[in-house]
Amino acid sequence: MARYAILILPAFNRVYGASAVGLTRSELAFFGERALGGRVGEITETRMGGVPYVTFEADDLPERDVAFLSNLSSLYALFELEGGLLRPVEVRPLDRFDTDLLTIQKYAGKTNEHFTKMLMNVTLLATAHPERMLTRKLSVFDPMCGRGTTLNQALMYGLDATGIDIDAKDFDAYANFLRTWLKNKRLKHSAEITPIRRERAQVGRRFHVTLGRTKEAWKAGEVDSITMINADTLRSAELLRARSFDALVTDAPYGVQHGSRQGTGGLSRSPLALLEAAVPAWRPLLRPGAALGLSWNTHVAPRGEVVKVLEGNGLEVVETPGFEHWVDQAINRDIVVARVPD
Repeated sequence: MARYAILILPAFNRVYGASAVGLTRSELAFFGERALGGRVGEITETRMGGVPYVTFEADDLPERDVAFLSNLSSLYALFELEGGLLRPVEVRPLDRFDTDLLTIQKYAGKTNEHFTKMLMNVTLLATAHPERMLTRKLSVFDPMCGRGTTLNQALMYGLDATGIDIDAKDFDAYANFLRTWLKNKRLKHSAEITPIRRERAQVGRRFHVTLGRTKEAWKAGEVDSITMINADTLRSAELLRARSFDALVTDAPYGVQHGSRQGTGGLSRSPLALLEAAVPAWRPLLRPGAALGLSWNTHVAPRGEVVKVLEGNGLEVVETPGFEHWVDQAINRDIVVARVPD
């Protein structure tokens, strides 16, 4: 039985950095259960040279296992322990673009990109076919996408992504950011904003981008797709095609932001009320075997109530222990994942 060590990626957010080791242990355990056939054991925190590592035992890791572990959200480097020495293991993450796609945007309320990646990973692994994370071009949906952190992570993985957000300023900010980023990277692409109409009335706007990772891929029609819609998330089932997504990944309002006006004319500040209204609109968009991954503030919505909403809409909750963590005095964040019956 070999022993391995994960060097934790430094986090610019001090609070998240304090939680990174514990979250990495939980994420590694989930990878081990869902993707590595339970072959990961003895997951612990170990300090070497004054630096924290997450260490674990496993049989010699084949290429497939390394390919999965390469995408751990806080992995900076992977080593095999040989006596008192660290032997580097070459990692092969899914990342398709430069990391500034995830880090350039800075704004109040942005979800930490390391956390977004972890939520994405856990959701993709919770689907009925976790191996497709490495082998298929999956489609991801974020029904409360803000300024597109989830969309950018999906693009980084080479996945197609669609997001909805009611905030027009967030919509415009994301469209401007992505257009500028694509131009600066000199990537072949098309990008347009078009109105969405129903019964002659405009109900939203659609920002749609297709891009090629290389000029050759663009010429061959091998493109990635990003779509963001400026509309109420409660209209998701009306605006998008049924059974078109493999994963739904979203960070729910923490009780101070909104995701829907819910017909009241004012902003909804209750995440639980929003989920009760929105999950029925999201559920038809997911394919059989797809997974829904949701993070939320446990101070304003007890886990049991969130689970009740998901199960009440025909979803099967997947156990995800160890992901609860402190964000600030008003926010204690956790993850829940549920699967559509295959």
